[in-house]
Amino acid sequence: MSEVTTIGLDIAKSVFHAHGADEHGAMLFSRKLTRAKLLEFFAGQPRCIVALEACGGAYHWARQLQEMGFAVRLIPPAYVKPYVKRHKNDAIDAEAICEAAQRPGMRFVAVKSEKQQAAGLVFRTRDLAVRQRTQLINAIRGHLAEYGWVAPRGKASMTMLADLLGEEEMASSLPKAAVPMFRLMVDTLAELDERIATLDREIARRAKEDEAARRLMTIPGVGPIAATAIVALAPPLETFRKSRDFAAWLGLAPRQHSTGGKQRLGSISKMGERTIRRLLIIGGSSIVRQACRRGAPAGSWLEGMLARKPRMLVSVALANKMARTVWALLTKNENYRAPAAITA
Repeated sequence: MSEVTTIGLDIAKSVFHAHGADEHGAMLFSRKLTRAKLLEFFAGQPRCIVALEACGGAYHWARQLQEMGFAVRLIPPAYVKPYVKRHKNDAIDAEAICEAAQRPGMRFVAVKSEKQQAAGLVFRTRDLAVRQRTQLINAIRGHLAEYGWVAPRGKASMTMLADLLGEEEMASSLPKAAVPMFRLMVDTLAELDERIATLDREIARRAKEDEAARRLMTIPGVGPIAATAIVALAPPLETFRKSRDFAAWLGLAPRQHSTGGKQRLGSISKMGERTIRRLLIIGGSSIVRQACRRGAPAGSWLEGMLARKPRMLVSVALANKMARTVWALLTKNENYRAPAAITA
């Protein structure tokens, strides 16, 4: 009888499904499992490859199975979808995961430790707080506009509105029932500002303590937030064969739609880690904005790009260059050295 070599595991909150196959891909079992009996089931299986989709809870089960001696492979869901046959259910999903894991050219996601996930949580928390602050600012501006109070965009105008709401004479132009609600929203906004500032201080502290983050901050446009985010959220950069692979993983490489020998490149793919990509583009935009005000170094790449390309395109292209520089600095353990300008 053939022995199982690959198990495709479709995970959920409470109900799981395992699909076992031999070295030739032939199905040996397809079994529905509950959460309580999952590890008990795997304890009776031979140590082999276990494949899961890289979704919510996948890292937890990957660590559990690795401790039991299994070789765990996490697959991006987009790479599993082509192997789903016709209808979709747990059994078919598990079979598709198993089949995808047996492809020799399949790409996998590195399994993160609990420490790595905890290090990245500060950025998720900060992003959540920033989104809530933006929603609250928009809500205050939108509701005040209903009573004829129109404020400029941006966080700075909220200070002016908070002062006006604190004045009894100005607040009297609003309905009495609305004033307490506006003041509540303003107080909540102040609390969010304090929490974001606390998270920024924590990120700055981590950046000072981490040697790799300090090295990354020598790159123009990379500050404490971007540096610590790269260290916490990016997989080991040695897993990327070259710097372009890292930039492509971040989604900063052009999307291709080429055929018949004709190369067609579109906008960036926006695949991979969104937080790092966004921070690098923000850093690139700050450099471009500064160059537009003060002028780029004569003979530099940036000067040539700004002369013939739109500013946003240059910002994204600069973020791509920054990603390649990040890969070079971390793989070679060096600090950033500014390139020499080309003189005529």
